[in-house]
Amino acid sequence: MKLTLGEIAAYVDGKVIGEPDINISGVSEIQNSLPGTITFLGNPKYKQFLTETQAEAIFVSNEDHLNGKNGIVISNPQLAMARTLGLFFPEKSFEPSIHESAVIDSTASVGKNIFIDAGVVIKSRASIGDNSIIGANVVIGNRAAIGTNCSLKPNVTIYHNVKIGDNCIIHSGTVIGCDGFGYVTENNIHEKIPQTGNVVIGNDVEIGSNCAIDRATIGVTSIGDMTKIDNLVHIAHNVKVGKGCLITAGFAVAGSTEIGDYCTFAGQVGIAPHVKIGSNSVFAAKSGVTKSLEGGKVYAGFPAREIREHNKKEAQLHEITRMSLKLDQLLQDRKKG
Repeated sequence: MKLTLGEIAAYVDGKVIGEPDINISGVSEIQNSLPGTITFLGNPKYKQFLTETQAEAIFVSNEDHLNGKNGIVISNPQLAMARTLGLFFPEKSFEPSIHESAVIDSTASVGKNIFIDAGVVIKSRASIGDNSIIGANVVIGNRAAIGTNCSLKPNVTIYHNVKIGDNCIIHSGTVIGCDGFGYVTENNIHEKIPQTGNVVIGNDVEIGSNCAIDRATIGVTSIGDMTKIDNLVHIAHNVKVGKGCLITAGFAVAGSTEIGDYCTFAGQVGIAPHVKIGSNSVFAAKSGVTKSLEGGKVYAGFPAREIREHNKKEAQLHEITRMSLKLDQLLQDRKKG
């Protein structure tokens, strides 16, 4: 497949600089660019590769960066790159069908234009909305509801009563609606607390592979619209995650925590139970949240604190260590003298 630079610019609503009729056959990284492709400058640290790029054209936000090369000027080069990738690699289409090995309860409801692959099990009173794709060996429990235009990749497990909105993507190995980790201990005996609630996933949510989202003990565990969750994430019972959050790999949150809208969590962040995190918070990698924190701030460290305070304390500890080593050296010199 080939597109002209002008066609790509029209699709992403950008401005062509140079020759609009040159052919583009794909997208490549700026540091490993290939002839015939278009690349992008999304991070200033990659400017060093502009002069030696072999790509035919470049997405940039500043025309001066092109330095005579062909390109498309647009406010968000990374977004333009993402949309262009979609042109060259459109999602695989499936003809509506139900594999003969699928087991679908007679009381389940299956919408129009559905693709159901081999080994799928859909239990009683479950429902699947129109235009959804259910991958091989997926299990959908009793009374679970899957919205329209959803894609469940192979080996996803949806427990009973789970509700999933429209336009959701759930990747392989993920389990939604498993029991929360709830026990009462008396006389050194751990007695299991029945987990009787459910999980509600909003619209336009994507959940990575090998994640676990626990059902509520009583009530609801919820994930808001447009939240995106990376691989290897655990969300415990009765947690409420707001809309538009970005949660990266290794994240774990304990029970009954409330997370506001548009929060961002870098890798391996951990959150204690029963805390509240305000909207628009950002957490650096390996932060440990032990108490409620207000929104609109950047946090780091364990325990998590505002990043300026965290960096200041780290600098103080470094200085104390340096002074301690210097004092030890002075004492040793004094003994020698």
